[in-house]
Amino acid sequence: MLGFLSARQTGLEDPLRLRRAESTRRVLGLELNKDRDVERIHGGGINTLDIEPVEGRYMLSGGSDGVIVLYDLENSSRQSYYTCKAVCSIGRDHPDVHRYSVETVQWYPHDTGMFTSSSFDKTLKVWDTNTLQTADVFNFEETVYSHHMSPVSTKHCLVAVGTRGPKVQLCDLKSGSCSHILQGHRQEILAVSWSPRYDYILATASADSRVKLWDVRRASGCLITLDQHNGKKSQAVESANTAHNGKVNGLCFTSDGLHLLTVGTDNRMRLWNSSNGENTLVNYGKVCNNSKKGLKFTVSCGCSSEFVFVPYGSTIAVYTVYSGEQITMLKGHYKTVDCCVFQSNFQIFSYHQWSRWFFIFSENICTNYLMHFFK
Repeated sequence: MLGFLSARQTGLEDPLRLRRAESTRRVLGLELNKDRDVERIHGGGINTLDIEPVEGRYMLSGGSDGVIVLYDLENSSRQSYYTCKAVCSIGRDHPDVHRYSVETVQWYPHDTGMFTSSSFDKTLKVWDTNTLQTADVFNFEETVYSHHMSPVSTKHCLVAVGTRGPKVQLCDLKSGSCSHILQGHRQEILAVSWSPRYDYILATASADSRVKLWDVRRASGCLITLDQHNGKKSQAVESANTAHNGKVNGLCFTSDGLHLLTVGTDNRMRLWNSSNGENTLVNYGKVCNNSKKGLKFTVSCGCSSEFVFVPYGSTIAVYTVYSGEQITMLKGHYKTVDCCVFQSNFQIFSYHQWSRWFFIFSENICTNYLMHFFK
């Protein structure tokens, strides 16, 4: 540490190198922390989380009971043991509450005044954070599995929506209508993700074993269909032009947007070059994936060697992204883990689909921590 500081002071080291090294050390040092908790509001399983990117202070959670809760993560008491309090919630008595399970919640990327939620009740709702009233509601003919807003776009306000149908729908928050339909998949869309590098690039994953990259400005839409064999198998082979040998139910871009990670029910995770669609052939070994719907996993940001956190049965497996080495398994859940979310400067959260309680993993002397929900 002192060597880093001295080299930085004399201009021999990139100032960001120390930050990356410390971020890496903190991720590698995660351990169970029993001093932090979160107020329990949900009456059923917790399906989805999102931490707002502006301050990293407020967290949304969505549950199988249709309830949405907003938490304040800041430790205002400055005590060693504290409970993150719920600021407000959209409960069962709210007139606009989702009728069925909430599958995805997401903050508006540029401020905390708005957030979105989607549900098995076939709706995508846009909420005003201050009033907790719906600003807009999009209705679909099929069950909604996932949605995503671009984290970087300033040129459009499109929300990509994956449903039980084979078409990807793009909803325009400005016009309040469904502006685009992307056709090409043959079965339900289990995961969607906008590139964190390019405004108009979208990745979609389907139960048809395929992953597609789209440029939504193009009439034809689809840029690339990812091929696990990199074009070396005959088109007559059943697995040609497929990303996995099973349903593809998870997508995640690396923080720089240069690569895309996918997971499938074939118990494999693959790393792809997002510019040309090449399978990099990084071997992560068996990645247990029994999820019947979307599996939300995440990557680190700002580390010397980036990491990917993947729900793995009742644990969370941590791998190095570019070598495939498994670093550790984070334990604490009693049943299957469905999702994890990374907050680059503050904390990492993960949760269990049917959980109501929280555990926290933390490096002994730093602010990075991992929060687990369990039954």
